[in-house]
This record gives sequence, C-alpha cells and structure tokens, in this order.
Amino acid sequence: MREAAVDAEGQAGGGLPAELEGYRAQFEAAKRDASELVAGLSDAQFNWRPAPGAWSIAECLAHLNVTGQNFLPRIDRRIREARAAGMLSEGPFRYGLLSRVMVRGTEPPAKLKFKAPKIFQPMSEHLIAVIVPAFMTLQDQLIERLRAARGVDLGRVKVTSPVSRLFKISLGQVFPFIAAHERRHLWQARRVREDANFPRA
Repeated sequence: MREAAVDAEGQAGGGLPAELEGYRAQFEAAKRDASELVAGLSDAQFNWRPAPGAWSIAECLAHLNVTGQNFLPRIDRRIREARAAGMLSEGPFRYGLLSRVMVRGTEPPAKLKFKAPKIFQPMSEHLIAVIVPAFMTLQDQLIERLRAARGVDLGRVKVTSPVSRLFKISLGQVFPFIAAHERRHLWQARRVREDANFPRA
C-alpha cells in the first residue's frame, strides 16, 4: 500500500492554488465520466470489442489504470527530491512549448494514433467490479499528489516518463497530461458504447 501523500505543510487536505485546483476538478470529472460510461453494463458488454485488435471499454480503462500507476511513484520521488533540494515556489509557473504541445495533442478526439508502449498494454479480459473501482482510486491518488505538490516549483521540477528515461516533463504538466490522456481514452470508450453493433443485452 502506497504511503499517503501529504501537502506542503505535512498534513493531508487543505485548499489548493488555482492551477492545481483546476487539475483536481479534471480528475473529479473523470470519475463522473467513467461512472456514466459503465452504468448498467454487464461484464460481457464491458469487454466487447468493436473490431479485431480494437480496444474494449474495459481495456481503455485498464490502460488508464496501468499508465497512472506507473506515473505515481515517479511523481512521489520528484516531489520528495524537490522539497529536499529546496525547489519551492508559489508560482506563477511557465512551461516549455514541447510539454504544452504534448498535453494539447493528447486531448480527444484523437488526431494521431499510436500503439501503447508494452508496459501500458492492458490484458484482454476484465471485471467491472475490479477495473472501475481501481480507476476511481487512481483519481483520488492523483488528487493526493496535487496536494503533495503544493508549494513545489512545478515548472523547474521534471518527472521522467515510465517509457523512457530520456523523456521528461514538468511536474506541473504531468497532471494535465494524465487528465488529457484519461479524456482521450474515455472518449474512445464512449465510441465503443455508441457503436451500432454494441451488444444491448
């Protein structure tokens, strides 16, 4: 079980500055969207694929769970290291063009399609009772990290990608990137449910 994240004053909870509050609202919205998406579905519907090789609703959510869980320890480590090094700031923060373009490019509808890295590939069969609660828990864990990041210099602190040590993104852009990535695959999952051949029973 992961150690609970704490805020800049060493206590859980507390208000967030506007930037982080905006990200918190996005993760809360992801919980609502996922709940609406899976409402009334059976496990068979949850795992239905619109075409060979296409992802099911289950696989979309499982992919998000795997991705988020791979980012969490990297976020935790960089927050700890930043505090120890005194890399603190109340902002406002400025971010590089590459990270801003990456966040925008991740938003749905998908403009570019690419195969998910192997470590982010979901398994093929999943239970709603397992995958959906895990997704909700992930959103709460991400919100905990927002609180932990309060007071850290979100622009200077970089987080290494789980895919490649060569790729780094500002801590302040990791959160909107993850949120945009979630919207992308929730959008993909909604398209599955709206497919004309989606099983209705």
